[in-house]
Parts: sequence; C-alpha cells; structure tokens
Amino acid sequence: MTVYFIGAGPGDPELITVRGLRLIESCKLCLYAGSLVPEAIVAAAPADATVIDTAPLTLDDIIAEIETAHEAGLDVARVHSGDPSLYGAIAEQIRRLKALDIDYKIVPGVSAYAAAAAGLGIELTVPEVTQSLILTRTAMKSSAMPAGEELSSLGRTGATLAIHLSIRNLRQIERDLTPFYGADCPVIVAYRVGWPDEAYLHATLSTVHKAVQKEKITRTALIFIGRGLDQSADFRDSALYDAEHVHVLRPKRGRANERNA
Repeated sequence: MTVYFIGAGPGDPELITVRGLRLIESCKLCLYAGSLVPEAIVAAAPADATVIDTAPLTLDDIIAEIETAHEAGLDVARVHSGDPSLYGAIAEQIRRLKALDIDYKIVPGVSAYAAAAAGLGIELTVPEVTQSLILTRTAMKSSAMPAGEELSSLGRTGATLAIHLSIRNLRQIERDLTPFYGADCPVIVAYRVGWPDEAYLHATLSTVHKAVQKEKITRTALIFIGRGLDQSADFRDSALYDAEHVHVLRPKRGRANERNA
C-alpha cells in the first residue's frame, strides 16, 4: 500500500502529468483539496473509489482515512494543487506517515508560477536582467516567516519574486520592496491560473494595490515582481545559441571541418 502525493497542476485539468492521472485512475481512495483541485481531475478515479474533499477536514481526519486504507491494503491518491512540494502542507502529512510506517511517494506537478509564465508568454530568466526567481510568501494569519526570509531581506537580491498567499498584503509588499525595486517596478498579478476565469493584471509597485482593489481580487492569486517582467525593453541574446559561444555540442566550425576532412 502506498500514499501518492500527486501534483494536479494549477487548475487546467490537462496540466496534470500522465503519471499523476494514471495513479488517480487506479487508486481506490482519492483525497483531494476541493477548493483548489478541479473536479474534472478526480472524476478520473475508478467508479468504485471513495473520493473525499479534504477542505473541511483536519490533519487528524486525513490521516485517519489513510490509516483505514492502509489496513485494507488500498493505495491512496492524495491530490494537491500545483506541485505538492510548494506550500502543499505535505511535510506534516509525511511525518505522520513515517511514524505509522506507511509508504509514500511524491508525483510532481506543474506549479502556478510556471503555468502563469506560459499564460503570459514570457521567460522568467532574462540575460543580464534577472537570472534568479525567488518563490516566497508573506506572513499574515499563517505561520511566521523565518528570520532572514522577510521581503525586506529578499528584496536586496533584486531577483524576480513570485509571492504566494499574499494578495491581501500588498501595502506591506509595496513598503518593503519599493526601496530596492523602485515604485515603477513592473508587477503582474496572476489570478486563478489555469482556471476558466484566469486573468492577469499588469501594474507597478505603486499602483498594484488600487488595481487589485478595483478588480476585487482577494484570493487565489500569485504576485510577480521584478524588472525582468518588462520584456519590451532591449536585452542581450542568450549565449546558448550565439555563434561565437563554443561548447562540447557545438565546437568551432573550423575544428569540426578539420575532423570531418
């Protein structure tokens, strides 16, 4: 018996991996985060499977369901949104499973930041503009941020930020990041990525709060901040395909011709 933590992707049922879908189709118990995982994905569970929305359940409730399946020798599809390794609250579930000596495996999924970049039609790493992406959140009603991971610290890097679970904390984000990024720094709010009502709001650090208020966005949004988001500006080509950039798979043409002569 195995518990499979499956990343369902950000919302589009077609963004789940082939492996994840096959496991859902084969497991007799499917536990899914109903507020974030579309029903179309768990509809693939076998007709005789038990399918439970875990949104109203506690951790104890979830583990109890898994223990019952373990006793019956039934594999479990534990379906999370996006990729389960990011803000999936699987670490605490894994700790319980280890204590109970219950086997588990993690099946990765498409994260919201990757799906949003695809939806926007942009690359998140632009040569000599930004080569780092920091995935983070801010402290609100959930657990506190560890020392050194506050925006006031991360902002010093100048990296592109993808800020989760923080759409109601835009004033604090503006205060913390303006000294490092500037009031005119591009901001993109990705709302309900992968869902039919997906939307992208373009603003700056100084205007994003009012723009989000106007659109009445209060949850299920990812905030991108960074200079690299504006790709209308001029930037150098990557060295990857530069004719002057020589590497083992593309040696200098003169040497290659000599070997072939």
